[in-house]
Amino acid sequence: MKIAVLLPCYNEEGAIAKTVADFRAALPDATVYVYDNNSKDRTAEVALAAGAVVRREMAQGKGHVVRRMFADVDADVYVMADGDDTYDASAAPAMIARLTAEQLDMVAGKRIETADAAYRKGHRFGNWLLTSLVRWFFAAPFEDMLTGYRVMSRRFVKSVPFTATGFGIETELTVHAVRMMTPVAEVDTAYKERPEGTVSKLRTYRDGWRILMTIAMLVREERPMVFFGVIAALLTLVSLIVAIPVFIEFAEFSSVKSVPSAVLAASLMILAALSLLAGFILDSVTRVRWETKRLHYLSLPPPG
Repeated sequence: MKIAVLLPCYNEEGAIAKTVADFRAALPDATVYVYDNNSKDRTAEVALAAGAVVRREMAQGKGHVVRRMFADVDADVYVMADGDDTYDASAAPAMIARLTAEQLDMVAGKRIETADAAYRKGHRFGNWLLTSLVRWFFAAPFEDMLTGYRVMSRRFVKSVPFTATGFGIETELTVHAVRMMTPVAEVDTAYKERPEGTVSKLRTYRDGWRILMTIAMLVREERPMVFFGVIAALLTLVSLIVAIPVFIEFAEFSSVKSVPSAVLAASLMILAALSLLAGFILDSVTRVRWETKRLHYLSLPPPG
């Protein structure tokens, strides 16, 4: 069984050597790939010296790097982690064993912090909020959607259509797994603070907003009836609020003097109907797209 360890990196000179060494020790038969994303430091040189296969992706952003890794690397099992030495490499063999024994397509490592500094301020709440949204909209069975530690089958990796360019990639992986109805599991893994002297590339508010927009985009694309149904419901509610005074005025005086309000209420109700119609049409289109992706997924052999 061919195993590939995928480590996307940007300015990880201080952590990549130990990360590569830990995964090589945990998985001696695996090939460790480090994809350098325009680092300004010696990340590529240090990774190469540590024994990794080093390649470069010029398009900036984690999404671009993961897309390139999934396209270029051919293996039976893929282990993906960050190159910042925060994940427990020794957990990989057990995760791979479960993936192959149960013929799963993904085993995600739920992060259990081993120190208070493992999570930056606000990140724990942000992770809970974004994960809860995905669980609510897509019935995702994960408690830590944003984990960067995943073991995946070839069938899963070669069937993922990517659009995210940054940290929204974890969201896409999760939603794809749910929509394709793939067998998945989540296991607890240790999560520690970054090595001293290294800096996280995650920007709390900027990347949190981008992940939120990714979730909204995926709801629109994968569950259009829900997306446009919510818009239709909001437009209908506003239309009724605007129309109530008009109805009261007509009941009292048998005429309507608030013509602009009446026109606004009618226009909003028309927009609500159009939004609901768009939801119905796009839901049928999404069904066809889902069947096509599902057939491609099923054409690939299962793990193990």
